[in-house]
Amino acid sequence: MEITDVKVIPVDDEKLKAFVSLVFDQCFVVTDIKIINGPKGLFVSMPSKKRKDGTFKDIAHPLNNQMRQYLEEKVLSVYKQQVAQPAAAPGASGPGPTPGAEPASTPEA
Repeated sequence: MEITDVKVIPVDDEKLKAFVSLVFDQCFVVTDIKIINGPKGLFVSMPSKKRKDGTFKDIAHPLNNQMRQYLEEKVLSVYKQQVAQPAAAPGASGPGPTPGAEPASTPEA
């Protein structure tokens, strides 16, 4: 099973850092995943439902440590890349020219 898309929506909060949606094999989506800033750093919290007794139960989660590690590494990597980039201006179509790079040549008519 492969994660084929990761969507991160950053949140301006002390503990909750982002909401995440994952697409597996381009055919199955899991939403409401959270990135939490805990006492030991960032971690991924799977979607859960509050039970009548006040406890929470995951409604979707990895079944083994290998998949959990793969999921966490992928999600946190995309999150860190996204928050490291300055916010793009509205209407921007991508990164600008690299400083010191030669301007792109245009064909002459």
